[in-house]
Amino acid sequence: SIGEVTTTTGTPLFGHSIVLSSSTMASTDASNVASASTAMSSVMGIVSTVRDKWDSSGGNEVVSRVSSSIPQGTKDYISSAGQKLFDRKHMRTLTVFFGIGEERAFYVERSPSLLMARLQHNFSFFYLNYMLVFAVLFILTMVTSLKTMFCLTALGLAWLYVVRVSQDGGLKIYSVTISPKQATIGMGAISIVVLMYILASVFWWTAGSGGFLIGIHALLRDASMHQDQEDQVEMSGDLTLEENAAFLNPVEGTEVA
Repeated sequence: SIGEVTTTTGTPLFGHSIVLSSSTMASTDASNVASASTAMSSVMGIVSTVRDKWDSSGGNEVVSRVSSSIPQGTKDYISSAGQKLFDRKHMRTLTVFFGIGEERAFYVERSPSLLMARLQHNFSFFYLNYMLVFAVLFILTMVTSLKTMFCLTALGLAWLYVVRVSQDGGLKIYSVTISPKQATIGMGAISIVVLMYILASVFWWTAGSGGFLIGIHALLRDASMHQDQEDQVEMSGDLTLEENAAFLNPVEGTEVA
């Protein structure tokens, strides 16, 4: 028929092309998923190998010596501060964070004094939620960056090579033999420098985007109804009152303000 191009078997050519393209896309997606799972398995294997090598090279002993040199009072203070900072009771629910069910959860405050009070309260009230937003954005930015993932994979392969080569008693570079402990310390120092270089762009991108989102939330979110939540006192036990309590039997003629 006019306007329809067919193959020799009578199948419309355009429909055949669409089927081929869709099947090609499906096979490409499947191969990408398989490659991602393979890469993830390789990374997990490298991490496990590096951990075992760290334990066998005496890294835990060095950390233990450094930890024992810190005064007990300082360690107790750091532990207590960390527990208070990351206490789960300071993590607000999504209902509170977005003000679901509230009449005016978000609006522009025009009074400078009230706006400053809102910012101060929101940053102290939602600080753990804001930290979670930064962490999620950082991970998403790192995973979606091909350059970062390539560099991390290369660093993992370098760790795997050093670990495997040094298993025979040391890493030999020309005429110099490096012990497994020295190789682990050296790779650790190199990894810190490489990670600082790789993750710098990820960090600044996260700081920019996360700071913008958090700033918008802190500026517009009216959580004044939750300002007295930290002052709540939990009471337990039975309340027993005498029948002749003063506030139950006010004196006649006394005016109540």
